[in-house]
Order: sequence, then structure tokens, then C-alpha cells
Amino acid sequence: MAEGMKQTVATMLKGIERYNPDNLPTLERYVEVQSRENSYDLEANLAVLKLYQFNPHSFNTDICSQILLKALTNLPHTDFILCKCLLNEKQLSEDPINQIVYLADILEQCDFQLFWTRIHTLPELTQRITGFVDSIRKFVCHVVGITYQTIERNHLAQLLGDVDDSTLKLWVKKYGWKETSNNLVFIANQDENIKTKNINEKIDFENVGAIMASCR
Repeated sequence: MAEGMKQTVATMLKGIERYNPDNLPTLERYVEVQSRENSYDLEANLAVLKLYQFNPHSFNTDICSQILLKALTNLPHTDFILCKCLLNEKQLSEDPINQIVYLADILEQCDFQLFWTRIHTLPELTQRITGFVDSIRKFVCHVVGITYQTIERNHLAQLLGDVDDSTLKLWVKKYGWKETSNNLVFIANQDENIKTKNINEKIDFENVGAIMASCR
């Protein structure tokens, strides 16, 4: 269904039609389809938030929440910031939007254990977003991949949301990591990821001449 709606929505977003409030019901339905079918269309979602800006009486907290949660699933990209900038202070202070903003802050700080604790206390917040948990785990793995050389197996399991042994093995295999002795997981040799960069500076003779003259 998401693929079928994608072409229809793409037509709606062309030219001045992008700001036609009559398109809101279709665009909102498309957001719900994305949540249900684990698809994602940032441009369409931003168009919904922009229409809410122009038509505040049409603001739908539930749809907005789904858009923000979908944006979190695309971390480490800055989609969430783009969406958040289209909301005013009053909207950002409402439940459950303020809770989602708090989750985003936790993820930005990479406090993953606190994030999972928070998620477990608010199961109804994300349950309609198909694939939400796995998307956040992908972000966790991204951070682990650029941060650690080796990590304790139990600590990695906690960062992924206190996953069981079989689930942990799946994520380790997915990213090509290796379990070693002493309950450690080898991530990467970070020294090999350091890339040197040559910087060439061009200085005109006139500039050098002025400096030399001032030193006399």
C-alpha cells in the first residue's frame, strides 16, 4: 500500500499543490501507512508538518507523534531536527510529543540504557511504529561501530536493550563483529579507520610581501 500511495503523494508535493490543505487527509493517511508497513518518506512527512504550520486548527497530535518517531528510526541522520523545527513551543510541550523529544535527547547523548528503560515504561508510545526497536538498535550498532575496538558482551547486550543471547548473536553477525575469549566482542581496529588528510594552502606573493615589509 505504501508503494501505491507514494506516486500519488509525489504528485501532491509538486509546485503550489504542496501547500494545499485539502491534501492533508491523504498525507496523514500516508503517515499511518508508513508506520504500519515500516516504510519512510521524509519529504511527505515534512509537508504534513508544514501544512500544520499554515493551518494550526488542523494540527493532529497523533500524526505528528508518528512523524517524529519515524524520524528517530532514521538516526544518525538529522531528520528529527528538521521535523522538530517545524513545531512551535506549545506543540513541543504537549503529551506525547514532549516525551518523544526527551527520547531524542537521550539518543543524542547515546545514553542507550536509559532510553530502553524509558521505552519499557511507555510501551504504547512506539508500539504502532513497525520496526521501531530494530531501527534504534541499528543506530546503537552504528555508534558502537565507530566508538569501540572491543566491548564486553554483556554491555553490548544492555546497549541493545537487554537482548537475549540468540538476538545478540544475530546483531554481532549482522555487523561482521567477532566474539572473542573473556566474553568480549571485537568490533574493529579503530587505528585502521584513521585517515590522514593533506591540506594545501595557497599564499599569494603579494600577501607574503606585505608581511615581510611590516617586519622591517
